[in-house]
This record gives sequence, C-alpha cells and structure tokens, in this order.
Amino acid sequence: MKILIVEDEKELSDGIATYLKGEDYICEAASDFNTALEKIDVYDYDCILLDITIPGGNGLDLLRELKANNKMDGVLIISAKNSLDDKVTGLTLGADDYLSKPFHLSELSARVAAIIRRKNFDGNNLLIFENITIDSRAKTVTIKNKVLDLTRKEYELLLYFVSNKNRVISKNAIAEHLWGDDMEGNNDFIYTHIKNLRKKLTDAGDSDYIKSVYGMGYKFSIT
Repeated sequence: MKILIVEDEKELSDGIATYLKGEDYICEAASDFNTALEKIDVYDYDCILLDITIPGGNGLDLLRELKANNKMDGVLIISAKNSLDDKVTGLTLGADDYLSKPFHLSELSARVAAIIRRKNFDGNNLLIFENITIDSRAKTVTIKNKVLDLTRKEYELLLYFVSNKNRVISKNAIAEHLWGDDMEGNNDFIYTHIKNLRKKLTDAGDSDYIKSVYGMGYKFSIT
C-alpha cells in the first residue's frame, strides 16, 4: 500500500513516514504544492495525507485537482487548522477524513487503514478471490484455509493483483507500487517476484491466475 505525505514540516513528515513504514506501507513525501501536484498527476496512491497549508499553494486546491481528474486516491486531511469551515470544505470537496494536529501516530495509522478498507475492500478486512483470502489487517494470505508463506513483496504484489483483478497492469506500474520513490526494483526483480508468487500459488494447489500480456504487462484473472 502506497502513501503520499504532503507536509512541509520535515520532522513531522519523517516521523509519519517512519511510523507508517513500520506498518509496511510504502511512503513518499512532498513538502510543497508543486511537488505534490506533480506526484498526484503522475502516480496513484492508496491514501494521501494532505496538509492544508503548504508552501506554494493550498492543500485544498490539490484535492480539487484530484477530483477534477476523477482520481480515486483516498485523502486524509491533516492540518493545524481546526476551524469548522476548513473541515467542511475539505469533506465537501471529497476528502475521506480530517485529523487535526497534534495527533497520535497510532490514530493516524488507524484512520489510514480505515480509508484504505473503504476504498479498496468495501469496508472489509478480507479480500477474497476464488480460493485466495487476504486479510489486510493481519497481512496474511490463506488458500483453502491453509496459510501461504509469502515475503513482504510477494504479499504486496498479490494484494495489488487481486485489488486490480481482470485489469492489465504494466511492469512500470508494478515497480512504482512495490518500491515507490526508492525504485530499488526493476523489471528483472518484478519477474523474479512474479515467478516466486506464481509457484507458491500453484504449489498450494491453486490455479495460475497471473497472465502475461505481451508488450503490456500482467493480468490477474481466471481466464
């Protein structure tokens, strides 16, 4: 799961990123309006943590940009401004939640998880595809009630595939989702992870749902 932190207070941004990375999120950061605008125009995020007051512009204008482009990224507004007007405006524009500073990082994490559940899993912790059951809270995968032993990247890859079932996903999109700004992975790494994931699924007695689409990427589907 990939998070964008739009926050100009570096200490706070770093603290949020460190905490959420400990919860197995991939985190990217933008400390000003233009950087954030560039990122949301190019990439998709599971949740955007959006400060209202940022250098170069207003966080609410970023929210307007997201909605104008019909992007489905979850949005949690985090701001020192605690006025009712800001809260109402943000929620009216399409933000999913609002959290006033200061806040506990554990509460922030809980709200992020709740937004992602609503956006990606219809409010449920469980995501089911055929014989595969993914528990997004426990971060476990079972096939026919047997726990599948996956690495962190294999788990994230499977979750990404199932969340986007029946859609063709490019190799670049997979790399960006799995590694974010770090981009320590490349197409060779992707192939290795897919190969390992495919083997673990079939060894567990399930079908091979990962289909290569020549010149385009991969699709996770029954047929």
